[in-house]
Amino acid sequence: MSLLIVSLDTTALNVALPDIRADLHASVSGLQWVVDAYTLVLAALLMLAGSTADRIGRRRVFRWGLGLFVLGSLLCSLAPGLGWLVAARALQAVGGSMLNPVAMSIITNTFTEPRERARAIGVWGGVVGISMAAGPILGGLLVEVSGWRAIFWVNVPVGLAALLLTTRYVPESRAPRARRPDPVGQLLMVVLLGALTWGIIESPHQGAASPLVLGCAAAAVLSLAGLLVYESRRTEPLIDFRFFRSVPFAGATAVAVCAFAALGGFLFLTSLYLQEVRGMSALHAGLCTLPMAVMTLVFAPLSGRLVGSRGPRLPLLAAGAGMTACGLLFARTASADLPLWVLFVGYVLFGIGFGLVNAPITNTAVSGMPRAQAGVAAALASTSRQVGSSLGVAVIGAVMAAATTGRAGGLGDAAGFQDAQRTAWWILAGCGLSVLALGALTTGRWARGTARRTAHLLGDESPQTPPARAADRAGSEAAAG
Repeated sequence: MSLLIVSLDTTALNVALPDIRADLHASVSGLQWVVDAYTLVLAALLMLAGSTADRIGRRRVFRWGLGLFVLGSLLCSLAPGLGWLVAARALQAVGGSMLNPVAMSIITNTFTEPRERARAIGVWGGVVGISMAAGPILGGLLVEVSGWRAIFWVNVPVGLAALLLTTRYVPESRAPRARRPDPVGQLLMVVLLGALTWGIIESPHQGAASPLVLGCAAAAVLSLAGLLVYESRRTEPLIDFRFFRSVPFAGATAVAVCAFAALGGFLFLTSLYLQEVRGMSALHAGLCTLPMAVMTLVFAPLSGRLVGSRGPRLPLLAAGAGMTACGLLFARTASADLPLWVLFVGYVLFGIGFGLVNAPITNTAVSGMPRAQAGVAAALASTSRQVGSSLGVAVIGAVMAAATTGRAGGLGDAAGFQDAQRTAWWILAGCGLSVLALGALTTGRWARGTARRTAHLLGDESPQTPPARAADRAGSEAAAG
């Protein structure tokens, strides 16, 4: 239930962006912040929430997360202006950071028998596919009937029901030895992600050489340098940079950033194109993106089985090819009145590519890692997903804002939007090509050798090396969510 409201909220929100822009008189950068306020805070707090739950109790933190997410959703639905909506989205993200990673910890500690655990994780992961397919349609229907605020109303009763059921049925659990808190590392990560995204979003309006953008760039560079120096000296760092000596792990992190940047940019761009340029209603726009969601639902479990039987290389190559083909198709055919069959083909290609990419990200991140460090590796991969989504929205939104700034028609100006989206689709094609190249470079024999050496460096003689066995295959299928 927690995964359902988080996933529905994300997919349904993109359909509502044009209505939010019209109702709150928001600019493109304002819409970017509506999306990125959530993903940025979520990315910054995922690892903190996981370690805190291990330390003080997973059920306790999970209940706090549900309460904050419900409160944030209620405040979103009542927001009188854009600034209030962005702040409420950030509060939602604080709660959301306590849900998905902690839910996975609860599942793995409640179901100790491997077969039962795999089935439970499969149910948990399957909810993502359902919400991916239902989110755009449900969001469009709610916007049509009651307006964009109704998207956030749905979270309240479901979240409260989940809170009551958690109190009644979920057992409390803690880690035998929890990681120590790292407030300095956490602060540096928040500054790094916030400054980088802020600078990208504001650059079309302020100018690349403006004091604000240059200050954001300086803050991001200094924060990254601080993380590299400070974390390398800690016994239990927030981010152990030695992980990145493993080429499969570093590759999985980079693939996660590229793939989810493509997804974030794709959803942001298509929602505005279908409604602002083609004049579709929110419901019709949601129905138009259904082919992408259905292909994701179909190919995600297939990817898990491929990873389990043949390793991550084939699904990564196919995923990169699908997303690249989608970007190239739309970059070459971009127009205000593109035939619906071309949209259908492009959305199918992207859905296939994105459906195939999730399972190999998780599998490759933990393959070759010491078993004691597999959870941390998976958490870093999840954080990379959120970082990629934030950057995708920031970059694609900045391209569109730069191309349409000063035009009388704004986003509704077909010529301006066509120029912007052509550049945006080339960028998304580049993201897909990066997934393809990284999949080829980071899944070979040399890459697996670096993983073994990294596992030895981290103090474990028995790394989780591919190919995956039957138990890992079930986990890979669940990780497709």
